[in-house]
Amino acid sequence: MDRTYRISEEMKKEVSNIIQNELKDPRLPQMVSVMSANVTKDLRYAKVYISVFGSEEEKKNALSALKSAAGYIRREISHRMQLRYTPEMQFDLDNSIEHGAYITKLINDTMKEKKN
Repeated sequence: MDRTYRISEEMKKEVSNIIQNELKDPRLPQMVSVMSANVTKDLRYAKVYISVFGSEEEKKNALSALKSAAGYIRREISHRMQLRYTPEMQFDLDNSIEHGAYITKLINDTMKEKKN
């Protein structure tokens, strides 16, 4: 397996653990999931995709909370993972679940119209 892929998967697991168990920011809703993490080949940067179940306002609040906690998360990652460099993290929303639900709804609506 590719080394950056393994590091990305480990990063995803650790960031998820930190968000669920250690961050106490009131802007973070209960339903925040880390969908994936992509680490660059030189291990300098990591893009972490999160999914937030809730309104657009909750999503924006969760994103700003994670951006403000990025330094803390990075420090915790450096303690937990044995890497030469701890990647600088950038958080982004992953809307794939909402997109999938929208596509499913469109397909179902089309099927209903065909039956009628």
